[in-house]
Amino acid sequence: MSILSKLKTGRILLVIILLIYFKTHAQQKRPSAEKLIFTEYFYGNLDRKLWISEIEPVGKSSVYTKNGKLMMDTAGGVTVWFNQKLEGNIRIEYDWKVLVDTGRNDRLSDLNQFWMAADPRSNNLFTRSGKFETYDSLALYYVGFGGNGNTTTRFRKYHGNGQKPLLQEYLDSAYLLKPNHTYHISITVRDGKTTFSVDGKILFDWTDPDPLRSGYFGFRSTSARHAIDHFRVYRLML
Repeated sequence: MSILSKLKTGRILLVIILLIYFKTHAQQKRPSAEKLIFTEYFYGNLDRKLWISEIEPVGKSSVYTKNGKLMMDTAGGVTVWFNQKLEGNIRIEYDWKVLVDTGRNDRLSDLNQFWMAADPRSNNLFTRSGKFETYDSLALYYVGFGGNGNTTTRFRKYHGNGQKPLLQEYLDSAYLLKPNHTYHISITVRDGKTTFSVDGKILFDWTDPDPLRSGYFGFRSTSARHAIDHFRVYRLML
């Protein structure tokens, strides 16, 4: 091989090496699209400072952990708040099963959730009885999945003044609950847009002209027995 050929071959190899280096370096420097900021698997006793339960005082009701799951077994209304204020662009994920077997409170209904919740009149959000109507004065987003005895799936925004307009609704069985099915729920809030997905399928997708940018998340149900696990919160970086 001539000296000229060797030089050309060397230059080609050098270019290839530089391309590989810069590609690898760029991948290493690229910021992550999200950051896990909280996870909870519900092993051990429920942390009463981190999770705040509001249970309507009717019948035999309890909120506890069992086998790595948050259990809500209630004769009336219940909200279990995550006691960490969330703000900005986030995603919340968890797995949720509505238990229907021989439990005294078993009922296929009300896989419900609040997010970006705040009280316009008080810095202390956690002052309610668990009865559903007591939350009407909050500002928040709400999805009632399989509500009203598993006849409706609804998305609302509460304005903090008693107004809670219905934004979207499903009534057909494809969007209602199945007994003992583990649902993977994902809620995203990004730049004024909020999305609610179930098992990878978007149910509600809404851009709010006056978005709620911070607040608390809560699991919500009424007269049923539910098991929740794999709770995670991500900060969306991009």
